[in-house]
Amino acid sequence: MALSKPTTPTKSGPDALVALCGRLGHHFEQPSLLQQALTHRSFSATHYERLEFLGDSVLNLAVSALLYEQLRDLPEGDLSRVRANLVRQDTLAGLAADLQVAPCLRLGEGEQRSGGRDRPSILADVVEALIGAVYLDAGFVKAEAVVRQLLKAIPLGEGKAAMRKDAKTALQEWLQGRKMALPQYTVERTLGEAHQQTFEVACFVEALQARSVGSGTSRRTAEQAAAEVLLARLLAQDPADTKKRAAPTKTTIESPPYE
Repeated sequence: MALSKPTTPTKSGPDALVALCGRLGHHFEQPSLLQQALTHRSFSATHYERLEFLGDSVLNLAVSALLYEQLRDLPEGDLSRVRANLVRQDTLAGLAADLQVAPCLRLGEGEQRSGGRDRPSILADVVEALIGAVYLDAGFVKAEAVVRQLLKAIPLGEGKAAMRKDAKTALQEWLQGRKMALPQYTVERTLGEAHQQTFEVACFVEALQARSVGSGTSRRTAEQAAAEVLLARLLAQDPADTKKRAAPTKTTIESPPYE
């Protein structure tokens, strides 16, 4: 694969990397692992994707252990939902912002020009790569400690963002509770260049002949946006809901915040 011409990160010097390690809570015995974790494939053939693969598994195990300890009364299904919320792209991109990873990224010229330094998918991948790098540098115990420190600012427990069901799950359960078939999601349009696309997705419930449209920076976020609109409309029309408020027909999700 032909690589783009490398571009110098805005703050890639030793001081910036030392500061990043301080925020991460780990100083590398093998600095090459840190460098690899911050390198996009557009910059070099030695990039973060293998570390990301490893870090994904380390992250899931560390989060699973954390939730098992802290949410002792939660059943397996709820634990799985909370874990999914904690390891999803939007949450990891938020952690990357906390770590101030973006200035340290090594990107090719084309990726740099297209806004790759601020792209949630890249930032999330780099967080996983950093976790994988810590694992190789110092073992699982240290990597688990890093994960726990990163997630410390995200409150767990009843009523917290990590506990909430996503819109697609909530809509599915609403329909199943009324013995209706699951909704169908269809991509209506894809807008923008390949590196910065916006998806428009329709959500359709045949039994109700109900339809909504949502948009987002990925198919997944667009599906969530469409499900959120349709669920809000169904809840507003439900006799048990006394508010009877009108619901929008379209919404957009770019990068939902985490708490």
